[in-house]
Amino acid sequence: MLNRLLFQRIDNSQLIIFRIFFGILVALECFGAIATGWVKRNLIAPQYTFPFIDFEFLQPLPGFGMYLYFCTMGLLGLFIAVGFKYRASIISFTILWTATYLMQKTAYNNHYYLLILISLLMCFFPAERSRSYDVKMNSELETNSMYAYVKWVVVLQLFIVYVYASIAKMYGDWLDFSTIATLMNSKKAYWLIGDILQQPWVHVIIGWAGIVFDLLIVPALLWKPTRKIAFFLSLFFHLFNSIIFQIGIFPYLSIAFSVFFFEPETIRSIFFKSKSPYTASKLIIPTFKNTLLLGFSVYFIIQLLLPIRHYAIDGDVLWTEEGHRMSWRMMLRSRQGKGTFKVVDKKTEEVTYINPKDYVTASQQRKIFAYPDFAWQFAQYLKKDFEGKNMEVEVYLENSLISINRKTYTPFIDPEIDLAAEPWYQTKHHTWILPSNHKIKN
Repeated sequence: MLNRLLFQRIDNSQLIIFRIFFGILVALECFGAIATGWVKRNLIAPQYTFPFIDFEFLQPLPGFGMYLYFCTMGLLGLFIAVGFKYRASIISFTILWTATYLMQKTAYNNHYYLLILISLLMCFFPAERSRSYDVKMNSELETNSMYAYVKWVVVLQLFIVYVYASIAKMYGDWLDFSTIATLMNSKKAYWLIGDILQQPWVHVIIGWAGIVFDLLIVPALLWKPTRKIAFFLSLFFHLFNSIIFQIGIFPYLSIAFSVFFFEPETIRSIFFKSKSPYTASKLIIPTFKNTLLLGFSVYFIIQLLLPIRHYAIDGDVLWTEEGHRMSWRMMLRSRQGKGTFKVVDKKTEEVTYINPKDYVTASQQRKIFAYPDFAWQFAQYLKKDFEGKNMEVEVYLENSLISINRKTYTPFIDPEIDLAAEPWYQTKHHTWILPSNHKIKN
């Protein structure tokens, strides 16, 4: 049963058209990041980019280097689309995009993480075997079939993403629709629909649609009787997200994934009418079966465990943010923070209050007060900066308050803890994050 599910040869039209869509979209993402100023705002303008902790060695290239970097990724996207040196192109893009993702967190987005995962999987897929420049250069590469596991790996990855996203929404502030109201509040100025988006009945529809859609879309696309309806609902859902939230290529990448749910004959008849169909039904067990099963088993175990790692860490992830990233917890909350960073010279006990504008951009300033890892990293950054002035210092965050989903500001970081002296734990709670019910002492 498992062998037939994974190792039967099927028509590869789904994979080929997805390669083309994927390459075009990542090229647009990379060139668009330059055109919209994203690269300048997040990788060139900041003095410090707040990379993922333990990846501080990944720093932006100086000068105009990051423009060249993103142009290179954009060109690699085009190479992927046309199937030019496909294997080298997709591996190179995956490495460069992963480095970019780890290089900065200010503009963190779950969709950037998904792009890493899909790029990684594409490294192992034979997506260049038809309608590619590689085939024109070497006709022996051409084939009109692929192993069925290619389709099921993509489907399972999407199922994990959507189901975890649905489960994450099942909490109080989403279910009472206050989170949706907060998200929509910034859309008031939208032409024609701005006022409509502020209506409570619209928030109810969006709230329940988000949960139900994420939970059922993959099964609905897999089941033939509901496939077309699910596709058009998916089309509306993702275009709505694109218009309202302006989240780059992700909605269109999600639509592109739909090709894996339709019959290969349908995809071929739409996109590759001259491509010869694969009509045989061969079960061919590859020599690398055990290696492949082991590799994908490990991969999907990680994918299943990573989004729930926050349950092994003390505290509510909504409050502490520990275990939030890479967990498909998308558009769940709005955080605002405030406070004052204080630097104390250990020798003279001289106190210096920090003006964050001297060190970080406006968007980074919002992060250093609202997110614990940003606060900790900023403390480490200040410590190194003062060490450069031959000063050994302690760094405190005083009057630290945060508001989640526009609720009352509440004390967040312990003002008596020297953040510069604290270690960072990837899988352990940090006790200097005050409990959410902490009260300000008189």
